[in-house]
Amino acid sequence: MKLKYINQIRANLSITANKKTSNILDGTYKSVYRGKSMNFENLREYVIQDDVKDIDWKASSRSGSLLVKQFIAEKKHNILLVMDSNKSMDGDSLLGDSKKEVALYSAGTLGYIAIKNGDYVGMVIAQENGSNYKPFKYDLYSLERYLTEYESTPLTAITSPLEASLNYICRNIKRKMIIFIITDLKGLNSMSNKILKETSSLHDVFAISISDASITGDNSFDLDNNHYIPQIFREDKTMANIEANVKKEVLEKNEKRMKKYKIDMVSIDDKNQIPLKIVELLERHSYAGNR
Repeated sequence: MKLKYINQIRANLSITANKKTSNILDGTYKSVYRGKSMNFENLREYVIQDDVKDIDWKASSRSGSLLVKQFIAEKKHNILLVMDSNKSMDGDSLLGDSKKEVALYSAGTLGYIAIKNGDYVGMVIAQENGSNYKPFKYDLYSLERYLTEYESTPLTAITSPLEASLNYICRNIKRKMIIFIITDLKGLNSMSNKILKETSSLHDVFAISISDASITGDNSFDLDNNHYIPQIFREDKTMANIEANVKKEVLEKNEKRMKKYKIDMVSIDDKNQIPLKIVELLERHSYAGNR
């Protein structure tokens, strides 16, 4: 089986932003999700996101540079990727990438890092005819199959596939998990306070929101009403400002709502932002003391 998505994710991590991105992401992931029992692995150079408590001062003195201890958790984590398949995911992100594609590569990046760190990765695809649950695995070939299945999943017009999927998770998956909900503004709005409260009381929960394209862009298409936005609206600067303000308000409202239930969240505008936005998300969780 060819690792089409995994190979692209691996390549993107090696070239995105700077050469340290992949190491920072890997180190941030480990520092946030340490198990109860830790084994020393090796030493590496200190980066600004590291906890100063992990600095090995004796080794640093001998080498002439700051070195931190790396540990491996004996306890494995269960990482569940919850993928939105609402029709709105068929649109573009603010910077022009397909929202569904951004969601896929966000999930793939998280899954790749988790498996590299020895954790299990599962997926739930929210669908019209029920939740498609993919069991926890710890190999990249399984992750590739999950990503391929999400890519081929038809998008649904039902109001809230995420609500049903989170209900399914709370009722049927009986293990402690770290859940990443990957959706857009419409998906965020679709989840009730009740299900967010219940899910976050049982598990560590994160949210990734894929931004929406502006209606004032070239050839903007209205997915709900199945037609292109008239040119008179696309060129209206007042309309553009109103739209931007409404989206900002909705995003801020959902950020506050997520924070109430200790759910950390970031918004992603295109594929290039994924690695650094995931670092930002994990750091927020670490700084908030939610470990």
